[in-house]
Amino acid sequence: MKSKFLIFLFIFASSIINAQVPEKPEDISPLLIGEKVPKATLLDNKGEEVSLRDLLKERPTVLVFYRGGWCPYCNRHLASLASTELEIINMGYQIVAISPDNYKNLMPTIENNDVKYQLLSDPGAQLIQEVGIGFKTPGMAKIFITKKTKMDATDILPVPTVMVLNTSGDILFEYINPDYKTRLSEDLLLVVLKSIKSEL
Repeated sequence: MKSKFLIFLFIFASSIINAQVPEKPEDISPLLIGEKVPKATLLDNKGEEVSLRDLLKERPTVLVFYRGGWCPYCNRHLASLASTELEIINMGYQIVAISPDNYKNLMPTIENNDVKYQLLSDPGAQLIQEVGIGFKTPGMAKIFITKKTKMDATDILPVPTVMVLNTSGDILFEYINPDYKTRLSEDLLLVVLKSIKSEL
């Protein structure tokens, strides 16, 4: 009886969370500068669990949320970050990129974009929802992603986002644009990082 109640409670809680997810990228309510990114357990490209909080403690972080390796605009953005990664590392930062992709899709994205930094999977877009940047996609989008990746896909995608965090997980800067075709340029990101570095 207790297990049935817990299953019901989980389903009920999940339905409430999903009911709060906006249906348009313009309607998201992201965390703001000064707020802290929540704790999360993510998956690396081997399917092993990674604590986001532990990862953030290592260095100030450029945290990137992207839609998935199936998205050409995301791939271009990931590749541009890879081209400036050494400069970013030399300033004392690390790059971490997160998507709702199945962890098995991370390695092809890493290889195709010559990425050296960490790509992580957010199963069910749980962290994406908690950060407030998730929105529901139309049913056809989910079918497209599933067909493209050959794996089950969540119907929640993130609005592409770049955040700069300190080692406590506080948001120092964020760039969020509902237009998925427009991304933060690497030149502007470097200017931001240089500015923030003096305050760390």
